[in-house]
Parts: sequence; C-alpha cells; structure tokens
Amino acid sequence: MSPTVAMILTLAVGTYAFRLVGPVLHGRIAIPPRVQELLSAGAIVLLVALLATGSLTEGDGFAGWARPAGVLVGAVLAWRRAPFVVVVLGAAAATAVLRAAGVG
Repeated sequence: MSPTVAMILTLAVGTYAFRLVGPVLHGRIAIPPRVQELLSAGAIVLLVALLATGSLTEGDGFAGWARPAGVLVGAVLAWRRAPFVVVVLGAAAATAVLRAAGVG
C-alpha cells in the first residue's frame, strides 16, 4: 500500500470516527453550559478569521479594496435577511462594479 493511500484511509477513518462520536455519546455526556458557550464563541471566531483571510488577502498580499467591499455588501444583505441568491449576487455585483471603476 502506498503512503498516499494509507494517509487517505487514515483521514477517512478519523473523519468517520468524529461523525460517529456525536450520535454515540449523545445523552451520555453532559457538557456544561459554559463549555457550550465557549465552543460556540470559538466557532464564530474561526469563521470570522476565515472570512477575513479569504476576503483581505490574495496570494502573499492585499486583495485590493473591491473584494472587502463586496464582502461587506454581502454581509449587510445577509444581516438584513435577504435571500441567499440576492446576497451572493449583490456581493458579486458590488465587487464587479468597483473593479470596473478601477478601484481594484
């Protein structure tokens, strides 16, 4: 067996184990409310960090002002509870208009 196949199988087994742990341990372990709050906050922090790095950087440098502005438009539309298609199209349109205007 090649090392690549072994690594893929290891990752597959690990992923399946993580998915299996939830239903198997449901009801058997009581997680304190404070830990639940910390886990929720941690998930939000990770998503915000991913959003920031994805919207502000391209390669090794700054992505320009058009992309963060488009993300901001999408965030405002999502916050106003616009349909998902409207959020995506609004963010893309804002970015395209700014890039066409030379903002970059």
